[in-house]
Amino acid sequence: MSVERALAGAGGPHGLKLARGAAGRITASARRIRKAVTDGEWVYGVTTGFGSNAVNPIDEADAPALQRNLLVSHAFGEGPPLPDETVRLALLLRIHALAQGHSGMRRSTLDSLIALYERDVLAVVPCRGSVGASGDLAPLCHLALPLIGEGKVRVGGRTFSSRAALKRAGLAPIELSFKEGLALVNGMQVTLAIALRALEHAEVLLRTADACAAMTMEALAGRSPAFDPRIHAIRRQPGQQVSALRISSVLRGSKLVDAPTESIPGKRVAPQDAYGVRCAAQVHGASIDGIGFARDVFAREIDAVTDNPLVFDDDILSGGNFHGQPLALAADHMKLCIHELGSISERRTASLIDPHMNEGLPPYLAPHAGLHSGFMIPQYVAAALTSESKGLCFPASADSIPTGANIEDHVSMAPIAARRAGEVADLVESVLAIELMTAAQAIDLRDLKPGRRAARVVEAVRTAVPFRAKDAPWKDALPRVKTLVRDGTIARAAGL
Repeated sequence: MSVERALAGAGGPHGLKLARGAAGRITASARRIRKAVTDGEWVYGVTTGFGSNAVNPIDEADAPALQRNLLVSHAFGEGPPLPDETVRLALLLRIHALAQGHSGMRRSTLDSLIALYERDVLAVVPCRGSVGASGDLAPLCHLALPLIGEGKVRVGGRTFSSRAALKRAGLAPIELSFKEGLALVNGMQVTLAIALRALEHAEVLLRTADACAAMTMEALAGRSPAFDPRIHAIRRQPGQQVSALRISSVLRGSKLVDAPTESIPGKRVAPQDAYGVRCAAQVHGASIDGIGFARDVFAREIDAVTDNPLVFDDDILSGGNFHGQPLALAADHMKLCIHELGSISERRTASLIDPHMNEGLPPYLAPHAGLHSGFMIPQYVAAALTSESKGLCFPASADSIPTGANIEDHVSMAPIAARRAGEVADLVESVLAIELMTAAQAIDLRDLKPGRRAARVVEAVRTAVPFRAKDAPWKDALPRVKTLVRDGTIARAAGL
């Protein structure tokens, strides 16, 4: 399953169909687990307890109780519930992993899980509680609770008890069989869902950041040689070349960029711009490459089987695919890449309002300086948000606190990395929105006209916030422009 198909499934339920051969693999793996029980094999989580309790044998008659107990005992967490879209995506990803037929689950149990997805019965899943090794145990238990009629769910934006929601949907609780509880909760699909949602935002931010850099270059009447493709070709970094090309495309036809000094009152006689503009492609390009790396990791993980033990024909093998280290490192790097988009954006905003840097524009872009403060405080806000984002960039993957009586002696903290990536993306969306508002104000103060694409971006910004001829309440200006960033309106207006 591709990243695009997975994210489409997060937007709303649709009918699911097993791939060719999947039903046979699912049935065969469930039969092999049943044989292990009948033959008295020592199989972790099937004929034994879990974690450090794996030294304790379990009678065959106690198998349903063992699997049910796993779900109800491990469904413990903290924090606000994950958004419905994230839960829906996690459910889809879990179904996809189990459908590959290495987990020992019966077809009937998988069908019950599919029915929850198709009827959009979504578990209430606390956002905190997973350390990302042995999988997302706590949140995946919450995700699976509705199968057995426990926990709470959301349907159509309303919260119900699982039993009430199942009845309304024409479903009934099921009894789990050998290994099925373990198969449901041993994996990294909640972390992956959170990471994919952050990736979705990040990829919009990459295009928007290039639009922002072009807007600020227009506003500052910048110099285009820094974006000559020959410069970027010999650096040989692919993302840098992409970013330079994007920025140049937005600037095409500009009367402001490379304007003669005499045509821009107050323009400095200088051969180069500040790094925030001149090095935008180098900084943004590194983020393009880094987020591309994360995307590749997440794309592979979509098709991964991450529970334990796993069934391969006659063999039942215990391993560690549930460890979230690949996701943790990728999410941490993605988070840092997103942050850098905001870090350099804030510096460009600072240049726009600084009379020592803004090529003859009034201080703080207030037409009547002194009497009016103009865009002074938006830059303060951008600085505060950037500092907060910076504080979230400590790598969660650098930490490990052993769990499970030291059996789980190294854990990934991947869900924290993924969640913080989303938090940083939210902050950076606001920082870019502030740059857009500020650059649009500066461009409107110029006599010369920007390029056609940059002009379209100004028009988009003006649908959310007017030109500020004087100080007035900001009202909801920032959230309105932020919405244009998040939904891709700005990137589309720039033709990116």
